[in-house]
Amino acid sequence: MCMTDYVSLKYEIEAYFETESNPLIVLANSAAVLNEYLDDINWVGFYLANNAKEILTLGPFQGKVACTRIEKGKGVCGTAWLTEQVQRVDNVHEFDGHIACDSQSQSEIVLPLMIETSSGVKCIGVLDIDSPSLARFAIEDEKRLTEIAEVICIALSRTKIENLLSILD
Repeated sequence: MCMTDYVSLKYEIEAYFETESNPLIVLANSAAVLNEYLDDINWVGFYLANNAKEILTLGPFQGKVACTRIEKGKGVCGTAWLTEQVQRVDNVHEFDGHIACDSQSQSEIVLPLMIETSSGVKCIGVLDIDSPSLARFAIEDEKRLTEIAEVICIALSRTKIENLLSILD
């Protein structure tokens, strides 16, 4: 069982981004902090939504080279984006349509990033975390990581995230 200190992790992310106005910095340093705190993971990062093209585009991450674009509804990330629901997968090889960017990944959790905009709440991307161990992410991890994703979304809502999203191809 993994013993991540989620209280310290959440505090550190909140402290880093209390006044940050650049969305790229929020995403890049969030990936770095998550990579530092989470044990037994081999990839953590963000995919950002290009709603016009229905594609997730690779954003800041920590880990091996990653898939650069994922179609809406495809793989674990695309499914989380489509459904706007957390996807916690104990064995990625049993997930129909799993996209294998790293053959060492065995389990995965993907959390949609929901932000209040002038046109309502929308999913602007996903936080993706992979592990080389089967069933790495328990229900408690999902709960705590959902809280972390909410903190990141609050930080992003104070930035010009629309400007970053507008340059995605």
